[in-house]
Amino acid sequence: MDPALLRLEPWTDADLALLRLVNTPEMRRHTGGPEDEERMLVRHRRYLDFVPSGTGCMYRVVLEPEGVAVGTVGYAERTWRGDTVHEMGWNVLPPYQGRGIAAVAARAAVEAAARTGRHRYLHAFPSVDNPASNAVCRRAGFTLLGETDFEFPPGRWMRSNDWRVDLRALPAD
Repeated sequence: MDPALLRLEPWTDADLALLRLVNTPEMRRHTGGPEDEERMLVRHRRYLDFVPSGTGCMYRVVLEPEGVAVGTVGYAERTWRGDTVHEMGWNVLPPYQGRGIAAVAARAAVEAAARTGRHRYLHAFPSVDNPASNAVCRRAGFTLLGETDFEFPPGRWMRSNDWRVDLRALPAD
């Protein structure tokens, strides 16, 4: 995937429709299944608050030249093993999967998180049973630290891989 063909746009209120598209059994099979409307609206409001609160940023992933939203990527603060870090997640809609979009979008979001200078590390925690998301981590430049038990969504534990990027080790722009 040519990075020039992807654009990350900050999350807006209009992106609730995109959030609904990624809230399906197929898209959320590794993360506890679809959320009910109330939880999805809470998630949407949290995404909208990331930038004003300074805790992260959620993006819609736009494919050019069509200008169509094909997924989401973002990062937010979390406490992990006693440190405040960024945690990243992504989704690519089924018709666009398998093209390298998630890896290019994840890398662009990693670079955006690094520019904030807020935290040294950014982690991703894909399920050990999710080969596609683990491949995204590898292709986006994350380092595998090993397996861990991870709570996502709240109240649901899963076996995940802990992937990390040292944001301070990235080349300066």
